[in-house]
Amino acid sequence: MLTALLTPGAQAEPTDPTTPEYQVADAQSMADAYGRITGENGQLRNPAYLPALVQANGQRSVDQLLDQMATPTRPAVSPGFLVPGWNVGNPLRAGWAGTRGRVRKVTFTNKYGALLRGKVWAPLKHARDPYTGRRLHGPYPGVVITTGSVQGSQGMYEWLAQDLAERGYVVLTYDVQGQGTSETLPHESGQVFPFCDPTSDPAPGEMTGCPGVPFQQLSNFVVGTRNALGFFTSTPRRHYPNAGAAGADVNDFNPFWRLFDRSKDRRTDTPGRTTRIAIIGHSLGAQAVSKVQQIDQRAMTVVAMDKLATGDLTGSTPGVQNTPTIPALALQSEYGFTVTPWWLSGGSSLQPQPSPAGPDPMRERATGFDGWHRAGIDSMLVVPHASTHLDYTDIPLVLPASRYGQDLDSTYIQLWLDRYLKHRHNTRALLASSFTYLEPQGDGVWKPITLKRDDLLSKRYCSAYSLADDGRPRVDLDIDHVGC
Repeated sequence: MLTALLTPGAQAEPTDPTTPEYQVADAQSMADAYGRITGENGQLRNPAYLPALVQANGQRSVDQLLDQMATPTRPAVSPGFLVPGWNVGNPLRAGWAGTRGRVRKVTFTNKYGALLRGKVWAPLKHARDPYTGRRLHGPYPGVVITTGSVQGSQGMYEWLAQDLAERGYVVLTYDVQGQGTSETLPHESGQVFPFCDPTSDPAPGEMTGCPGVPFQQLSNFVVGTRNALGFFTSTPRRHYPNAGAAGADVNDFNPFWRLFDRSKDRRTDTPGRTTRIAIIGHSLGAQAVSKVQQIDQRAMTVVAMDKLATGDLTGSTPGVQNTPTIPALALQSEYGFTVTPWWLSGGSSLQPQPSPAGPDPMRERATGFDGWHRAGIDSMLVVPHASTHLDYTDIPLVLPASRYGQDLDSTYIQLWLDRYLKHRHNTRALLASSFTYLEPQGDGVWKPITLKRDDLLSKRYCSAYSLADDGRPRVDLDIDHVGC
């Protein structure tokens, strides 16, 4: 098998911010944060990318227009519908459906009657694992993915759905109310046309009397995650209720319901958690799944992509703490939406503040991982080198994202779900120093590449794990020897 050794620009980073060597390393790290666009085989350097993007943009825009015309009373007033290419994801993945896995479009309503559009992804019939060659046997564990805010759309997360589906998972992606191609307004009284009264008292957790409006609120993503779980677990005998669906063509149940393993799993160490489902979220979606893991018994493990959260969450019920209850994987970033120099590494990646002494190695541990570790619940924190808040989204030719952060994130998610949904004793695999990842190159080609963990982890912020291995705790709060 051919592999390529992937090594970012900064191999070993100096630790003293006052030295010229540190300034050079800092500049290189900032350049690496644009690697998805400018790096080796990145969007601007892969000749297959632009032609694939043009074709995918046209097809996705036509598909969305037809979907909206079919539901004229369910308008989606968002960039995901109005801007061509917003939802296209990675065009190099064109051809995945039918060759590496299968996908079905679905529509269902949230509890306020807003129409949510999504997709369910699954392995092919008689499929083999593309990494091991072993035959995949259903039924399979389930995964629900909640997008990030600021108009994150499900198309930006298809990379993860596809990676998981072809390895033996059934996955639901969807757009929360007000984002992507999902409806903007609720249908509060079951009427055909959208309506809400902004002067009425807000529902618990809502910001206004118009539920789900504005879209940028935690409640919107919590409601979306819980309703998506309800739809995912629906069957022909137990229909999803589809509140306020008058005039809309909705799915009564998950079309891949037969493929989902709904047998009660008694091997979990978490009392009451017997359903093989993982919830995954990004950004505000990560906060949402951090909350849902406590209040919804259907999830067995959680993956938070920037950032896992404990304590009081903005928009939560006042005084209610977000408490760790199930194993959690935290994937977090060095930079936020913008790439900033070392002296603005204080606060958080999303809200940088001055830090004259340089980056605090503990910064990414403090948001959620340390809370899980103190609670004695299995957890892992991974901070890729030069990673940004946009690493987890596929966006064409704009905004910073590292070259290999998404590849590393997908690898850890696959290993994590294998451990907690398929119950594989894979501690050694999780802690390996080298991984193989199948990366799309375009024209239906997926190329195996080798990811060297120690080269691709942050040299500024701790990556860590706290695992129970056959009843024996294994803890390393500084995987890459950052100094915390």
